[in-house]
This record gives sequence, structure tokens and C-alpha cells, in this order.
Amino acid sequence: MSKLVNPHGGGELKTLLLQGAALTEEKKRAQSLPKVRIASRESGDLIMLGIGGFTPLDGFMTHADWEEVCDGMKMTNGLFWPIPITLSTEKSIADGIKTGSEIALVDGESGEIMATMKVTEKYTIDKAHECMMVYKTTDLEHPGVKMVMEQGEVNLAGPVKVLSQGGFPEKYGDEFLTPAQTREMFKKNGWSTIAAFQTRNPMHRSHEYLAKVAVETCDGVLIHSLLGKLKPGDIPADVRSKSIGVLIEKYFVKNTVIQAGYPLDMRYAGPREALLHALFRQNYGCSHLIVGRDHAGVGSYYGPFDAHHIFDEIPKNALETKPLKIDWTFWCYQCGGMASARTCPHDEKERLLLSGTKLRKMLSEGGDVPAEFSRPEVLTVLRAYYASLTEKVEVKLSGHSAR
Repeated sequence: MSKLVNPHGGGELKTLLLQGAALTEEKKRAQSLPKVRIASRESGDLIMLGIGGFTPLDGFMTHADWEEVCDGMKMTNGLFWPIPITLSTEKSIADGIKTGSEIALVDGESGEIMATMKVTEKYTIDKAHECMMVYKTTDLEHPGVKMVMEQGEVNLAGPVKVLSQGGFPEKYGDEFLTPAQTREMFKKNGWSTIAAFQTRNPMHRSHEYLAKVAVETCDGVLIHSLLGKLKPGDIPADVRSKSIGVLIEKYFVKNTVIQAGYPLDMRYAGPREALLHALFRQNYGCSHLIVGRDHAGVGSYYGPFDAHHIFDEIPKNALETKPLKIDWTFWCYQCGGMASARTCPHDEKERLLLSGTKLRKMLSEGGDVPAEFSRPEVLTVLRAYYASLTEKVEVKLSGHSAR
């Protein structure tokens, strides 16, 4: 009998997405409410609130919760939470909103009404303090820092009623799974121990190795791809999904892996984001999170294994989902296969270090990619994507020259 980890907080999944008549009625009512435009990060957070991914939150955080989360990774009620979930707007807009009133939250790109919200508090924050606590830097070159520093001056707190999944089910079909759906799939498969593999990149040989290590020790693996916004130069979700799908089909035993996606934007918060990844994977039903080198990092802002260490710094009962810590992995020419620093005795010159950054660079420059780096079927998908980018540039340039 499958026995999955409990949702975060120990209760039931808390889904804030309205259904049926209640949804129809609230959408109609939302039309008459004052509208506040929100950024894509906030839209992604709303969708997670809606589908239960952020159980047991009921909306956007108050100033007291923001402060406690920044400084101590817990909310005022003692619930463990590693990254603030907040909503911001400009002061001129906030001044026109009364505490206790209701507003409609509108996606800033699509114009769709995503949710209604009762505003229980308006407050300002020290953005630099949030950045130092969460990202360990205030450098504006860091994409997460840039996101925080550019957000509105005033935060709005309060419970939400979610009205939309932002088009993700329509765009990604069966790949967009809610926590309730993954839990049902795990139970159907008879799985109790499931390792989540977090990715924002196509899977190269090192990623494949990590997932297969997890398959050896758990009942199954959830390859869980980020479907929200990334930084410029990263590979789009649909391309990544296609490349991961062909890898699973060709190189994994059937019924050991499930591929799915989730709707958040990447924050690039390194160790703190690794904790958030474990937290919401607990809601999805995963007992473990694979944590490799530089998990959720960007540039050189974090040490390669800072995300390993942070799990040792939190209270033991903070999360039911535990890290599956895996050392630096690489292709070893002497071993004749994938290995890690814990299993390979050979000199560094025998090792080919693999990374998503290196793979993107090779592909974007049209260079050769060693067979030890990526499976040929995956490369076929990725080369087609980069070829399409080149074609678009050529068409644009030819159109410009014609003028």
C-alpha cells in the first residue's frame, strides 16, 4: 500500500483554485473590482497557490511573515518557509486601495484576471535586506536580485481566490500535473518513495546519471521541469520537455519515471530555492529531492554544494521531503562511464565535467558535442531548436536589408 509524505504543514492539500459555479460567479464579480497588474513571478505563485503547490498558504505574506521568512526561514505561526511569497505594486496604485477591500489581480502580460484578493495589509520592505538574506547578494547582475529590486514599492498581503491556471494545462497537456494528480499517479504505481529531479535545462548525461541513481534507491523519479520564466538564453520549456521525453523513452526502464512540469518562474536563489523546491515537492508527494552541484544557482554566487549544506542547517522536522545529496558528477574516460567524486579515483584530467551552460554554449555556437556529454536523440531535438533560431535571425536580417 502506497504511503506518501504528508503535504507541508501536516494537513490536507490546500487548493485555492475555485471550481464550477463558484469559479463562474467569482470571475463575474472580479470584473467590477479594482484591477492590479502583477508580474509573471506573482502569477506563477498564484497558480501554485491555486493547485496546492504552496500548501498550506492562503495568500500573499504579511510584513511580519516576510520578516520572519527572510530572517529565520519560518512564518509567524512557526511554519517553515524559506523564501517570501509576496505581491507588490506601485505606491500610486497602493494609495488607492483601502485595507479590508478586495481587488482583482491581472496578469501583466496576458491581461487575464488570475485571482481576487482581500487586502489585509499594505507595507513597504527593505529590498536590499531581502536580497541579502535570500540571495546572499545585492548585485543587480543576479537575476533574482534584479527581480526584487525592480518590483513595486508596496507589498499587498491577504488571502486569495484563484481563478486561473494561466493557460499551462492547455499549453502542456498531460505534462502539467497538479499535486493531487501526481499523488494519485504515485499511489496507482504503488510508489511510496519518490525522488524529484528539478530541472530548468535539457538533461545531459550527468542529469541522466543523477536520475538513475535515484531510480536505484527509490520506487520512482519525478522529472519535474520548470515551465515558467527563465533568464535570456535558457532553452524554452516545450523544447526541454521534448528532449526529456525522448531521453526517458530511449534510456529509462518503463514505469520508473514520470515527466511533469510546474508553473513557477525561476528565482535563482541557490540554497534557499533548493529548500523551496523540497517544500513544494513534498506537496506533490515526493519523499526526496535530488540535490546535485549548484542547485538553483546562477553564475558564481553560491558554492557548488551550498545547497547540500543548507539542509543540515534547518530543523530536522522542518520538511518531510529529504535531500538526496549527490556529489560532483562527470564522465570519466578511465572508468569508461559516468561517475562521481565519491566513486571515481582517477585524476581530474580524465574527467569531462558536464553542465547545462556548457551544452547551451556548444549548441548555440554550432560546435561539436561529445557523445559523452549528451545522448544523440536529445541533441537532435536541441540542434533543431538552435537551427530555428538561426533561421529567424537570417529572416529578420534579410527583411531589414530589403528595407
